[in-house]
Amino acid sequence: MSASLTLVVLCAALFGAGIYVMLERSLTRVLIGFLLVGNSVNILIFLMSGRPGLGPILNDGVDVDEISDPLPQAFILTAIVINLGITAFMLALIYRSWWLAQLGEKGDLVDDEQEDVDDAEEAADLLRQSAADDDAIQEIIEASDEELDDMLPDEVDSAAVRAAAEAESHRRRKES
Repeated sequence: MSASLTLVVLCAALFGAGIYVMLERSLTRVLIGFLLVGNSVNILIFLMSGRPGLGPILNDGVDVDEISDPLPQAFILTAIVINLGITAFMLALIYRSWWLAQLGEKGDLVDDEQEDVDDAEEAADLLRQSAADDDAIQEIIEASDEELDDMLPDEVDSAAVRAAAEAESHRRRKES
């Protein structure tokens, strides 16, 4: 294996700088440190992969010892994707902490006062509508009770069906 001294020094410098910057309290510096360490890991994997060789395609007349190993390349690609995902997550954490710091004492409870007023008005309308529906149903029940006292048993069943139909039509008128 023949590792380039320049890449070894670069990898060590990136590791050292990344760890040093990660020890700071600021999330932005932690992110920068993480990016430096991630890139140094990629260089380390590249260094450990060995000397370059032929493409990893086995054809007739190609010696197996001359072919380069494709596994370190897959590791580097995987490390890049993982690094990107963690970077996105860290950026979201940084933005969230900045947002909460800008809010001050209110914290995460930022609300729209007009929205609260609209919700209260809507709740009051629903209560009024519910009370009106209850009154209408009670009137229908009382009217049907008076009619039922004067009817024969066969007429009671048809009156109950009519009362239910009237209640349903009254409810539909209230909804529209």
